[in-house]
Amino acid sequence: MSIPDYQTCMRPLLSLLDNGETVKLATIIDKVADHFSLTEQQRQELLPSKRQTVIRNRVAWANTYLKKAGLVNSPSRGLVEITDLGRKALQDCPDKIDISYLQKFPSFQEFSQPKQANGDQPKEISQQFIDPVERMETANREIQLSLAQDLLEKVKSSQWQFFEQLVMDLMLAMGYGGAIEQSGKPTQMTGDDGIDGMINEDKLGLDKIYLQAKRWEKPVHRPDIDTFIGALTRKGARKGVFITTSKFSDGARQAVNGLAMSVVLIDGAQLTQLMIDYNIGVNIRQLFHIKDIDLDYFNES
Repeated sequence: MSIPDYQTCMRPLLSLLDNGETVKLATIIDKVADHFSLTEQQRQELLPSKRQTVIRNRVAWANTYLKKAGLVNSPSRGLVEITDLGRKALQDCPDKIDISYLQKFPSFQEFSQPKQANGDQPKEISQQFIDPVERMETANREIQLSLAQDLLEKVKSSQWQFFEQLVMDLMLAMGYGGAIEQSGKPTQMTGDDGIDGMINEDKLGLDKIYLQAKRWEKPVHRPDIDTFIGALTRKGARKGVFITTSKFSDGARQAVNGLAMSVVLIDGAQLTQLMIDYNIGVNIRQLFHIKDIDLDYFNES
């Protein structure tokens, strides 16, 4: 089965506490995963932010909502135990416990329907089956994907001279060449087999990386990579980067395997992701900060 949503985790979590023991939340997470027979791959699956596993996030939110309703208690950080209301909930709900059931409890109503300062009607907590952090991360991922598509189209419509400079700017932003002027520059030479630029890998210019930038719609095939490798060989180069706005064929990717030199291939999707990561051609429109309790402030371990 797929990884259960946080509401589906509620009753199994509560049932695991029915023996009256106080249990670590980390232990509960593992036992909920066992309950749903999750594979090791599912247990290790991460949220889009890559900072937490999906199952841990969902069980933690299930625990948070059960706690707000008074069905579980946390005697100290990281520990969970069932309450009398929790035992009654197991009797009332033999199949499932969800947000609709939790709305029956005054403490959860107060949590999910805070009074509005402007007199508006209180807004109920979302009924979606994805927890709040995951909703934000999923929405951010959708925004990033849309941005990447728009960014790639913008790059494809640019002049070739602009594209070559963009590639240089990106390499510099990634830390190649340091902050030294002229550490990277496009080439205007003939007979270079299409080598479009050179950048110093280190601040002293002891090692150089040669670049080829292709603003193409058609896929890059093996002959194109072989030509680039030949140009690198004639220059005695050890490192090269081939960047395109399109894709590489399987043959093109195979061409860089087993070489005495290092050749990196960057396609359109990876290019735009790197531009987003290093703020090339994009601006930060808005920031959202997810805050948690500072335990150091309260002198808790």
